[in-house]
Amino acid sequence: MARYRAVFRCFSGCAGEYPLTQPIYRCPSCDGLLEVAHDIEALRDRSAAAWMKLFDERWMRTQWPFGSGVWGKREWVAPEMPDDCIVSTGEGGSNMFWADRLGREIGLPDLWLKLCGNSHTGSFKDLGMTVLVSVVRQALKEGALSARVLCCASTGDTSASLAAYGAATGLPVAVLLPRGMVSSAQLVQPLAHGAKVFALETDFDGCMTVVKELARRGLVYVANSMNPLRIEGQKTVSLEIVQQFDWESPDWIILPSGNLGNAAALYAGFKTMRDLGLVARMPRLCIAQAEHANPVYRAFAAGKDVVEPIRAEPTLASAIQIGNPVSAPRAMVALHAMNGVVEQATEEELADACARADRTGLYTCPHTGVALACLFKLRERGLIEPGHRVVVVSTANGLKFTEFKLAYHERRLPGIDARRANQPVIMEPDVERVAAAIAAMGA
Repeated sequence: MARYRAVFRCFSGCAGEYPLTQPIYRCPSCDGLLEVAHDIEALRDRSAAAWMKLFDERWMRTQWPFGSGVWGKREWVAPEMPDDCIVSTGEGGSNMFWADRLGREIGLPDLWLKLCGNSHTGSFKDLGMTVLVSVVRQALKEGALSARVLCCASTGDTSASLAAYGAATGLPVAVLLPRGMVSSAQLVQPLAHGAKVFALETDFDGCMTVVKELARRGLVYVANSMNPLRIEGQKTVSLEIVQQFDWESPDWIILPSGNLGNAAALYAGFKTMRDLGLVARMPRLCIAQAEHANPVYRAFAAGKDVVEPIRAEPTLASAIQIGNPVSAPRAMVALHAMNGVVEQATEEELADACARADRTGLYTCPHTGVALACLFKLRERGLIEPGHRVVVVSTANGLKFTEFKLAYHERRLPGIDARRANQPVIMEPDVERVAAAIAAMGA
């Protein structure tokens, strides 16, 4: 059997390759982004049918490490990773929710939500963090890494995931958060896991600037998605989506996007599946952005291939309040390769989309609300047709955003009409009054 291998290479094509255990985040030649490159020819030693069979046999098994949806595809992720270096919480394998009622409301009977928030820390970030922290563990074991502190800038979910995986393997974690811009549920996660939390008087982009300088000084190992190891884990979402549809691609994927690593990850997964014959075509991609943090939308609307940084304004979709997305060059390649579009959602549109979806049995985070609001627009314009199979990637668990949901239903969100608000009915403990109110529900 061929030996599978993966290395870091320059995303722009500069010469040179570097081991995954080397703490490197930018190309030494051009200072551009890196990517994880696999030996595709070696991976051809199995047929497409054989890869499908192998992945199906491993799906969510109890045998280590195949209880993980990521490590069940280990040959396509980090093929030289020893079992004893893997740090896993059983990430991946999240369910595909058939949004039957919501789909029928908008004339789209084949609508699905990939619930990536049904994971250990409640977001898709776990998929990438298991790979990154496992590689760090391998690098430390091999003596290839001197910095022991794992560090990230975060709007909430990345810090929660990094802190959990760092705690699981006993490594120190420092997280830099924009003060007052993360939910209580997100803030308490790194605190509970023992991470050192720095609340900085800036936004995500300002936190990221500090992290980059700390890395330049050799003080920390960067765990943000500028590190392509994160993308390697996250790309397994595309494999899971296809696998859950019996190895068929959907027609569309709607993806809420901030730092844009997920767009690059989805494309990486679909490209490998196409190259190895597991799928014949790629779905179309919609990158969904909040209107208050929309640098990709602006570039797309202007017909530009380069995303220019902006200052992101406060948005209810706080995790994607990013004006200078580090993975923008990767995402633009993905957008063109997947015949994609970019759409945006206002604050009222995303809040109402959450409430509408929740009324049909979902429980959506505000970022998924952005994706749903953009879906509704594409459907209204006829770009998405009734016969299309559509997957909305839900990136986080709605339980992390209780303040947002409660404020909506109590009509406390500034500038939001909250026309689907559902407030509790306060009354005396009078059986007849309660009975009359209940009877009126069925009238």
